[in-house]
Amino acid sequence: MSETVLIILAGAVLTYLTRIGGDIVLSRFDNIHPRVEAGLNAVPAAVLTTLVAPAIMNGGVPELAAMLVAGLVSLRAGLMTMFSAGAAVLITLRYLLG
Repeated sequence: MSETVLIILAGAVLTYLTRIGGDIVLSRFDNIHPRVEAGLNAVPAAVLTTLVAPAIMNGGVPELAAMLVAGLVSLRAGLMTMFSAGAAVLITLRYLLG
């Protein structure tokens, strides 16, 4: 088995253990403090921000236009529509602008 495959498998196992570990720890508590619950509910937005912010700061016109379109679409539509619209604008502008 190649080294690359072993790295991918190890990453998958560690990711799984990290996710299931959080569930195991939280399942031991009868009640979760409201602040902890609020923090856990904020994690998806924080992760999305860490993925999007560098692209905005280091990106060019296609990235900025895609973010603008996705932001505007998010005001009226759901998440999947927002992501699809942003991706379509990004792919189209990257193709047209080189």
